[in-house]
Amino acid sequence: MSMDFGSDEYVDQATMRGRDWPALRQFCVILENRVGSLNELMRHLERHDLRVVALSIVDTVDVSIARILPDQVERSRELFELSGFTFFENDVIGVELPDTSQPFVSVCAALLQAEVNLNYLYPLLLKRRRGAVAIHVEDIEAATRALQDRGFTLLTEGDLQDEFFE
Repeated sequence: MSMDFGSDEYVDQATMRGRDWPALRQFCVILENRVGSLNELMRHLERHDLRVVALSIVDTVDVSIARILPDQVERSRELFELSGFTFFENDVIGVELPDTSQPFVSVCAALLQAEVNLNYLYPLLLKRRRGAVAIHVEDIEAATRALQDRGFTLLTEGDLQDEFFE
């Protein structure tokens, strides 16, 4: 254990590895819309032993935005800051899909009942879990509460690290 500066509380170092609250950090990297730019980004990440757990591309005429969920958030942030890539960060919710005949309907219905707007969703590539998705919503707290209240399993950054380092 180590002491947190400015308080008398002790912080267990094991909790410092990744946030243990149900949200995942997404990096949105702005790429010039030209041949090879995505390959350059992926080579940059994988050269430094980072695993991309999810990738989604939004394409326009001039630029593309690569939405990336890495297995190691802090290392990824440092790497992006030291690189020439333009990026920003935001939170998404990682949700294990239920073992039902309509897993996407179940997730969407839970958000609809809570009146939470779903902006976009894309799959996570995980080794040890059944299907999972990353969801970007307008109100992450309300969405998290609604999904947890309905029994969905939400993923943390620690879960993403565990997928590759256990």
